[in-house]
Amino acid sequence: MSQSSVKDWIYPDWPAPKAVRAVMTTRSGGISQAPFDALNLGDHVDDDPRAVLSNRETVRRELQLPDEPLWLTQVHGTTVASVGEAEQATQADASVAKGVAKVCAIMTADCLPVLFCNTQGTVVAGAHAGWRGLEAGVLESTIQAMDCKVEDILVWMGAAIGPQHFEVGDEVREAFVQSQPSSEQAFKVHGAGKWLADLYALARLRLERFGIASDNIYGGTHCTYAQADQFYSYRRESRTGRMAALIWLES
Repeated sequence: MSQSSVKDWIYPDWPAPKAVRAVMTTRSGGISQAPFDALNLGDHVDDDPRAVLSNRETVRRELQLPDEPLWLTQVHGTTVASVGEAEQATQADASVAKGVAKVCAIMTADCLPVLFCNTQGTVVAGAHAGWRGLEAGVLESTIQAMDCKVEDILVWMGAAIGPQHFEVGDEVREAFVQSQPSSEQAFKVHGAGKWLADLYALARLRLERFGIASDNIYGGTHCTYAQADQFYSYRRESRTGRMAALIWLES
């Protein structure tokens, strides 16, 4: 894989401790064929399993990962797995790692990947936040599983579908507004019974309500739907690949 492909990946711009390593892959760098071209990391999207395995090996090699990431079976829920204890393909939508050489991995293609660490550099976590998981409390469950002071937590939001392209129905808006009235500001009318939802804003509101300082929340500037050359998008293509947001601790 070319060095330029690695440079195309997204490296969080946040004041994390030196021990914390984090990255989000893009489409660049793999061997999958269309419509999964090129660095598809999802083994559940009907891509050639050999290509997916090669792509995952490429990520591990290029990032010099200390161990195989914990690849979850994500179901839009709130379960948090513990890296180092959970088995591969565990059904969960978040993972937490305490100690070095344990890699959290969250796969997305429009849903919001959220990475966490504490300022002491002793615990990291990742969460898969589609609208269902977000409304159900996956971010809150992840923070609780980190088992550290909320004021010490830093958050980075990876690439997700942007607010100009995420159309939802009345039921989605009602679910969020009912549980958190301030969520109303994250929706814009988009026709009869239709709304444009801002996943980034909804996540921020949830995080801040749970005690995360607004100054400790970073990222949230991309749009997977609009940036077709860089990202996979389920809304845009339906049959497509998956990126991965990874985070781990080094000694």
